[in-house]
Amino acid sequence: MELIVAKFGGTSIGNGERIRKAAQSVVNEYMKGNKIVVVVSAINKTTDDLISIADKSVGNEVTDKQMAEILSMGERTSSRVFSSVVESLGVKSEFIDPTHELWPVITDDNYAKAKINYELTEKKAKGLDKLLDEGIVPIICGFLGRTEDGEITTLGRGGSDITAFLLGHCLNANNVIIVTDVNGVMSTDPNKIEEAEKLDHISVEEMRDLATHGAQVLHPHALMYKDPDIKAKIISFEKGDLSDPGTIIVGPFEDSMDSTVTLHQEPISIVAVVGEDMLNQIGLLSKLTTIIYHAGINIFGISAGQNSITTFLNKTDADKAYPLLHKLVINEPGLSSISVGRDIAMLTMVSNEFIDTPGIISIITNPLKEQNINIVEISSSQTAVVIFVDWEDGKKAYNLIKEVL
Repeated sequence: MELIVAKFGGTSIGNGERIRKAAQSVVNEYMKGNKIVVVVSAINKTTDDLISIADKSVGNEVTDKQMAEILSMGERTSSRVFSSVVESLGVKSEFIDPTHELWPVITDDNYAKAKINYELTEKKAKGLDKLLDEGIVPIICGFLGRTEDGEITTLGRGGSDITAFLLGHCLNANNVIIVTDVNGVMSTDPNKIEEAEKLDHISVEEMRDLATHGAQVLHPHALMYKDPDIKAKIISFEKGDLSDPGTIIVGPFEDSMDSTVTLHQEPISIVAVVGEDMLNQIGLLSKLTTIIYHAGINIFGISAGQNSITTFLNKTDADKAYPLLHKLVINEPGLSSISVGRDIAMLTMVSNEFIDTPGIISIITNPLKEQNINIVEISSSQTAVVIFVDWEDGKKAYNLIKEVL
C-alpha cells in the first residue's frame, strides 16, 4: 500500500467530463489498495474570472484580505464538485477547505502571498491520517492557506503545486503526482517548436531552474518540499491514469534546495581581449570560445562590453589560453591587445528564494562594501549569483556572505 498525493490543475478538471475522468483515476488507485490525497486547483480560468470580476466591480478598493476570500471560491467550489463525483463512483470522500477543522496549511497573514508556517502545518497535516485510515479520500483546496486566527490566505499563483508537495512532505507520501495539460516536461514549448520531445526524467535542480525561467509546468517553490525519497512525476490528464509514466522528477541532491555559498578552491585569472566596437563584430565571441574549447579549458564566466571581452579561467589554464588568444588578436581585425589579470576568487551563491527577494544583490554585496572588499565582476540569474573578488579577500567575503544567507 502506498500513500499518493495527486494534484489536478485547472485544465485537467476544466469541464464535467474531465472531472469525472480525474475522479475515476483516483478511484482506480484507491481500488488498488492505495491511500490517496487529492489537491485541486480552481476549475479552468475560474481564478482569472474572479480577479476580473473583482477588479471591474470594486477596482482598487478591494483589500488583499477580501481578494483572498474571493479567490478562494474557485478552489472551494472545485473541491466540493470533485468530492461529490468521487462519492458517486462508490468511494467515500470529504472536501477539506480552510473552514474545515482538519485544514492543514497554516500561514502568516500576508493574504496575497502567504508564507507557510511549516511547524504548524506539519502538525495539522497529521490530522488527515484519521480520514485515510477510515478509507476516506480527502479533497484539499490547493493554493489556499489559513492564519492561526482562521482567516483565509492565498499562496500566490501556482500555489496548488506548493500545496501538493507540502502535503507530500508532511504526510511522508510515497508519490506526488502533478496532473496537468501536458504529457510531461518537454525539451521546449511544443507550441513554438513542433519537434519538442518529452523528457522521461528531469532533476529537481533542472526543473526548478526551468520553472523560474518561465516554464508554466510547475511552481518552482513547490520543489522546496520535494524529499529525495518521495517519487514525483508530471503527467497529462488525457489518459485518465495516475500510473502513466509522464516525466519523473529526480532528487533533489543533498543541500541543493538550501541557500548555499561556495568558494572556488583555486585562483581564477582574468583574460581580457580588447578591441574596438566589439559588440558589433558578428561571430567574435564564438571564435574566442572555440579556441578555448579546443584547448580543453573550462570557462567559469564571460563578460562582454563595447571594447572588451573578459573570460574567467583557472589560473593554470589562463597561462595556456593566453598565447592562443594572442594569435586571435593578431589575426582578427578590430582587436588590439590581450592581457592576463590578477588572481581572483570566485564565490557562487544559489538559492530558490532569490527570484522572490527584491534587492538580493545589495543584500549580498553591502557587507563586502562595508569591509572595503572590491567586486571585480558580478553575474546573476534568477536563482544564482556569482561574484569575483581579489584572491586575498576570498575567504573573508565567503564568511560575510555565508552569514547573510
